[in-house]
Amino acid sequence: MRTCKQSKRRGVALFAALIFIAVFMAASAGMLAMSSQNTLAAANLQAGNLARSTAESGLELVRYWMKDSSVTIPGSVPENERYGRLVDELKGVLDDHQIAYTTNDAGHLLIGSADDPVVLERDTNGSAKRSFYATVSPNGLQGVNVQITGQTEQLSRTLRSGFTYGTRPRTVFDYGVATRGPLMLIGNTALDGVTIASESDVYIESLDNNNALAVEGNSQIAGKVSIVNPGDAEDIVSLKGGQSSIGGERNLTHVSTGVEATEFPYPNTKHFETYATGGDYTGGSTLENVVIKAGTNPSFTSDVTITGVLYVESPNVVDFAGNVNITGIIVGDGDMNDHSQTNQMIFRGNVSSQSVGELDESFGSLRDETGTFLMAPGFFLSFGGNFGTVNGAIVGNGVEFFGNAGGTIEGSVINYSPEPMNVTGNSDLYFNRSGIEKLPSGFVQDVIIHYNSGSYSEVASL
Repeated sequence: MRTCKQSKRRGVALFAALIFIAVFMAASAGMLAMSSQNTLAAANLQAGNLARSTAESGLELVRYWMKDSSVTIPGSVPENERYGRLVDELKGVLDDHQIAYTTNDAGHLLIGSADDPVVLERDTNGSAKRSFYATVSPNGLQGVNVQITGQTEQLSRTLRSGFTYGTRPRTVFDYGVATRGPLMLIGNTALDGVTIASESDVYIESLDNNNALAVEGNSQIAGKVSIVNPGDAEDIVSLKGGQSSIGGERNLTHVSTGVEATEFPYPNTKHFETYATGGDYTGGSTLENVVIKAGTNPSFTSDVTITGVLYVESPNVVDFAGNVNITGIIVGDGDMNDHSQTNQMIFRGNVSSQSVGELDESFGSLRDETGTFLMAPGFFLSFGGNFGTVNGAIVGNGVEFFGNAGGTIEGSVINYSPEPMNVTGNSDLYFNRSGIEKLPSGFVQDVIIHYNSGSYSEVASL
């Protein structure tokens, strides 16, 4: 009996062991299956993330190609033509980078394609490892949409994002003086602010001339100086003589070089042509909404009164030998890229200026065209007399103040020419830019494209 009981116990133990072995084997099989699934899921996740990051890399490239230094639309382009101009500009950028593109029947720009994508990375055999293709399409008049598909060896992911039209945050009208060429202050000259010193801040490009700034004699700049030329200030700035100073100090502490270039807005002289309804100039010294036709080259030997708009066609040399009393705006219709000094406006006497807002009601909407005193792209401007206060910006291709020229400028002085702007003699210019929040009338900012990060989304795979 005892032997039988022991035998039964051994049988039970064997059975239990077999059950445990079966359970462990099942658990092991389950764990192996789970591990395999996890490995596969991790691989798929990694592949998906790689495809997504490839699409994001493509988006960054498109953003780079559309940045404002590459793609700029003149502000004069009508809103309904901006997309076409953007595509043309972007095509030029893509050509420079040797990127293939086409346009479809809807006018959408196709950068690469599924069969011929933009390759970001190749494998050891030279085959595409990471690539993308994109579609740029209009979003009404507001901007564009970009859809980008990133491709890897295993998967693809598609992203969508938007870009909106806008303008740069700063222009040259944020300065008292802005010049594409060097600035020369020689003698007893001064640039100062009426309210605060920063109203007389100076912006200089001077990319073609390493003598970017000269402040000599007893000359002074009350504000700061920003120079695009990347040279060292000690090499491209001359500060010497008696009491010469910049920012109130007789050193270069307030001079910055290698600054980012800012925008010179487009001077739309045609904006004022419709106001010149007083006929062509035929003589006399009282001018109301008058046009001086090209080639007239008038010389005013006596005092002149200008009311409304004086519209000067190019080519012309207009010489004001006497005093000028103006309630209005002087416009020269030259080319902002003409630096020849063929066209000139010369003010030898004193200038007395009142804003267009002082005109009577018969001048209609001209009274609202504030902020501009003299817009003359392509004209060399010369001032030799005192001008008290001028009510707006002075803009030309080449600007000089000499003799006893000086007074208060309610706005900025802008020189579109790469040639030096000269302030000599006893010329003191005081800038009153407080309260100015918009561009002077007649000037149009370039349109650039801004990335709208809030529009980013991933397109669901079908």
